[in-house]
Amino acid sequence: MNQIYELKLWGGKDFDFYSGSGSHDLEITKPYIDALIAFFEAHNKSLIVCDLGCGDFNIGKHLTKYTKKYMAVDIVESLIARNKKLFKEANLEFQCLDIAIDELPDADCAILRQVLQHISNSEIQQVVKKLKAYKYIILTEHVPLGNFTPNKDVISGQGIRLKQNSGVNLLEAPFHLKIKEATLLNEHVLENNKGRIVTTLYKI
Repeated sequence: MNQIYELKLWGGKDFDFYSGSGSHDLEITKPYIDALIAFFEAHNKSLIVCDLGCGDFNIGKHLTKYTKKYMAVDIVESLIARNKKLFKEANLEFQCLDIAIDELPDADCAILRQVLQHISNSEIQQVVKKLKAYKYIILTEHVPLGNFTPNKDVISGQGIRLKQNSGVNLLEAPFHLKIKEATLLNEHVLENNKGRIVTTLYKI
């Protein structure tokens, strides 16, 4: 992930850190942000939220004031250091963690926005074990249009499973995440057959 930001593999040559168009394109980000704000407001801004893979925080900065506490996590140390300097709020905390290896912060709700799609099945397995500790999971994944084979394995890195006509589905093998309820919060269909970005709320 360090190399992705250093080499600008997700674009953003004019930015110090850039988490890709999925974090900056208003057609994608605004409906997503609106959906999460509505969810947090429905809980009277009482939720402690853990953002696992917060990136450049272009999304998270819009959400903090709707939560009791917002903990933003990323694996890139220099990115977390930069975020700490740029974003300061009383209820906001940044942590540098590897979500597959490290112990995750306690919270009511975990956000995983286009994070799992970049990591291998074995690493996702490690994350899934920890997700059971949260009451809510808000999961966003970039998946193909129509039917696809879920959870084909990849090497962790820049790419995702789309070229294999696959995408992450935590409810399917080999992950089998046990949930009480699933609610579609937002879906954005990309142009030129580039798939769709789907955000689902899971109640654990």
